[in-house]
Amino acid sequence: MSFDYPNITQKNNPWHGKIDLIYAHRQNTTQIINSYHQAPLKIQRPFYPEGKAICHSIILHTAGGIVGGDKLSYNFHLEDNSQALITTAAASKIYRSNGLQARQSVNIKVNQGGCLEYLPQETIVFDGAIYRQDTEIYLAKNSTFIGWEITRFGRSARGEKFLQGDWRNHTVIYQEGKPLWIDRQWIPGCEEVFHSHHGLAGSAIAGTLIYIGNPVSPEIITQARNLWNGEGEIGATRLEHGFLCRYRGNSTTEVRHWFISIWHLVRQSFLGRSDCIPRVWQI
Repeated sequence: MSFDYPNITQKNNPWHGKIDLIYAHRQNTTQIINSYHQAPLKIQRPFYPEGKAICHSIILHTAGGIVGGDKLSYNFHLEDNSQALITTAAASKIYRSNGLQARQSVNIKVNQGGCLEYLPQETIVFDGAIYRQDTEIYLAKNSTFIGWEITRFGRSARGEKFLQGDWRNHTVIYQEGKPLWIDRQWIPGCEEVFHSHHGLAGSAIAGTLIYIGNPVSPEIITQARNLWNGEGEIGATRLEHGFLCRYRGNSTTEVRHWFISIWHLVRQSFLGRSDCIPRVWQI
């Protein structure tokens, strides 16, 4: 029995899912004051598991995944002093391409005193997928951002590798108009890149976590590295007003465990918050 995506051509009828969210801090509560969504994207009702100051939002992709020609657009704006945690209900899937590129764009703006934790679940890129993601993040002077991406190249549980297709990921973070971090990644699907030390080095999973908000001491970097207890390759580097962590390996469990531990470290060290795991991660 095959579980491949059905052989459907969507060249004449691609999805363009869209979600726009604006958060505001009013009467000691972070509220979604403007919400717009276009299928296949939806937003669940807000949750407040750690008090009214921090709004937890869960995004749903009702179609299950995207193919060539599809486009997803996410726009998040946090007004002054608003605080939000945004995650996804399940892993995202980028199916084998029909010859067209699938695209996703993420545009984030965090105003003065705002804090966004953008922690989507894993993205699975099927062999033969053609995909590009563009992320632009605009931060005010005293705002905070922590986010991660975990990408699995090929359905490795079935022995699949990413040997055909094309994956691109471009991210830029600005603070007060100044670019703090520019990251451009490109993985063409082929045997050479899959096994190259400068590519995936034979690994199925790559992960990136970034924190921007405060200057970080060398001790924090040491703590982040010491939280690692796995078999993959990792790194942690100081940035201006933050730090960056990378993972390359073969276990979603170990990269999630490490990233969640670092997220807890950031919350305790810089945000004055306790641990609060989103409930969709526990299903």
